[in-house]
Amino acid sequence: MTTPIATPGDSAAARKRIGRLALGDVLHRAARRFGPRPALIDGATATSFAELDRMSNRFAHALLALGLLPGDRVAMLCNNSTPMVAAMFGIYKAGLVWVPINTGLAAEAIGHIVDHSGARHLVADADQMARDGLPALVADGGLTTTVCGTPAPDDGTAFERRLDGQAESLPEVDIDGGDLVQIMYTSGTTGRQKGVMHSHASIHAALMSNLVEWGVSPDACVASCHLPVFHVGQHSVTLAVLLAGATSVVMPGFDADRLLDAIARHRITLLLGLPMMFRALLDHPRRAQSDLSSLQFCIYAMAPMSKTLLLRLVAEICPRFALCSGQTEIYTAATIFRPDQQLQRFGAYWGVATLADEIGVMAEDGTLLGPGQIGEIVYRGPNAMLGYFRDPEATAHASRFGWHHSGDLGRWDEDGQLLFLDRIKDMIKSGGENVPSIKVEEVLLRHPAVRNAAVVGLPHERWGEAITAFVVVDAGGPPTAEDLEAHCRKHLGSFEVPKGFVVLDALPVTSTGKIQKFQLRQRHLDFYRRG
Repeated sequence: MTTPIATPGDSAAARKRIGRLALGDVLHRAARRFGPRPALIDGATATSFAELDRMSNRFAHALLALGLLPGDRVAMLCNNSTPMVAAMFGIYKAGLVWVPINTGLAAEAIGHIVDHSGARHLVADADQMARDGLPALVADGGLTTTVCGTPAPDDGTAFERRLDGQAESLPEVDIDGGDLVQIMYTSGTTGRQKGVMHSHASIHAALMSNLVEWGVSPDACVASCHLPVFHVGQHSVTLAVLLAGATSVVMPGFDADRLLDAIARHRITLLLGLPMMFRALLDHPRRAQSDLSSLQFCIYAMAPMSKTLLLRLVAEICPRFALCSGQTEIYTAATIFRPDQQLQRFGAYWGVATLADEIGVMAEDGTLLGPGQIGEIVYRGPNAMLGYFRDPEATAHASRFGWHHSGDLGRWDEDGQLLFLDRIKDMIKSGGENVPSIKVEEVLLRHPAVRNAAVVGLPHERWGEAITAFVVVDAGGPPTAEDLEAHCRKHLGSFEVPKGFVVLDALPVTSTGKIQKFQLRQRHLDFYRRG
């Protein structure tokens, strides 16, 4: 029998420090291993891992010097930039809670998030600070501020001034993997935002899974960072790439012209985008003259991809495409439809669970369903949220039967592949039949003149809900409603064909391109009651 040897400091606190799991260490440890390698390329400026680590350490010390305590919330209203990423890691390293805010929100919505989260400090871009209503919001909330970008304020709140005189070492803050590290508010596709709480451990679990699923390595990966980091998709890609010691090319937003140049100049290999973004690259007049040969792996998300578009992209842009899905609540990616599967079957497939997750299809009574049976898609895994901030009722509802409930309908096929059918709220009940809106959208997107489509159910005296299509079409000879109806009748059952077609210049979307169907419903409630 072996007797354990007692050692000085062998205590729960010591073991906690030895087993430390902290999101700020993603950068700290990468810097120790890959110090001089570029972590971020932002315009003409490259920032090494060592420099980014020191910058974030200094900002962490600055926040603590302001009197913020571990667990305090720090809101951020910034678009992508090197200071934004450094500030985010500084918040993590100080044991504070990052609260990113969508820069496209109105001042009233921003105020709600700041108030609801109980933030004590705000990091914001200079142009955001100049928005109407924001100075009053800061003053009324008693917030201290840090301002990124130009014009830099001369009152000491500029990001660069915050760093002056601060230590470059990692702050001595005890952090546990289960501690709250960020509250990310949902994107608002349903009109109501909730604060999703994640721990250091839940996000780290997703990052480790993503590294394997996407094949990220330090010597063979340069990733684009053009979607907003305040959104879960780009956040998970950027942190996974930094964890691996690879490079991210930072851009303030999507611009097809700029992205084409960045791919060629920096030899980008990994690209996350929405289908409409990939189509914009494909159709760009300079695409044929642009060198895109470095692209090795492209991820699309947040919207369906038509078979025609996918086949063209694989042939002309990048040989390997994968669909990744997830939610803010179950840190992305939770599912992956792999490149080898993409070209074998088409439709609303989400593929299989990633390494971090287990997925089920569940009936209302909590029974897990088998192939062919329709139910709610549910998840469980270490990347699940802690809950909704200050909303125990919503948290309890989302975690029924020990699984996270997504609000999505799906089913397994006979080969164990997951099919997404619709959001539960978007399943249209028309004339006694259930019609998935995504099925109709997929057919509409096959029409050569349709660039984007959203299908909703609107109140109708006869049908209960009438299937109604909102489409964005190519300029020059757009299809008539009769053309679209004839196209749908070729591919859909008679009860699935839209009762009305509306051509719009653009669909209402979030800053990351998710279609806000609730906006379409609200704006057109009386569509079938007119006249």
